Amino acid sequence: MDIILKYFSDFTPEQLEQFGQLESLYKEWNEKINVISRKDIDGLYEKHVLHSLSIAAAFEFQDGAAIVDLGTGGGFPGIPLAIFFPQVQFHLVDSIAKKLKVVEGVAEGIGLKNVTTQHSRVEEIKNRKFDFVVSRAVAPLKDLWAWSKPLLKKSSLTPLPPSLICLKGGDLHQEIQESGTRPRMMEIHDIFSEAFFKEKFILQVSR
Repeated sequence: MDIILKYFSDFTPEQLEQFGQLESLYKEWNEKINVISRKDIDGLYEKHVLHSLSIAAAFEFQDGAAIVDLGTGGGFPGIPLAIFFPQVQFHLVDSIAKKLKVVEGVAEGIGLKNVTTQHSRVEEIKNRKFDFVVSRAVAPLKDLWAWSKPLLKKSSLTPLPPSLICLKGGDLHQEIQESGTRPRMMEIHDIFSEAFFKEKFILQVSR
């Protein structure tokens, strides 16, 4: 938890409590349904929560915006972002139902009111449009953009254009080339100094 407070300070007492409860809730749920590897659960705040919050450090989402988290897994980046932006609506989607059971359990456990879930493949989401799509290491950028584009609004009431914002790692040169997109790239290590964030990036592809 201290690692979160190293970089962010402007939290309400409720947000502080919610972030503080994540470790015990994830440990409890992970015993039943393994969504975080055993070696990573002890580094939850650095490897999962702070990693997710790199998006919050780079982007200011307007109140009332609608965001879909594709392939949310155990709720990353969606759950930490939903705590950070309580007035933004987050729709967390995954094709594996048991993972969403963890997401729902954690969201309920900390009293998140701005999170909904959907057990679905991305391609099956119909009749809904979002201001942003977020995702973490789910698929190649080419696929992520193909799935995201139909879900994004044509224009946004927010200052930011409707975009895919995803967390990626490693050498992305070929992946970006194959995607046919020209993303804006930000190195997370420029935001958070921990060694874990070296060669980790935020990519933004706008409509």
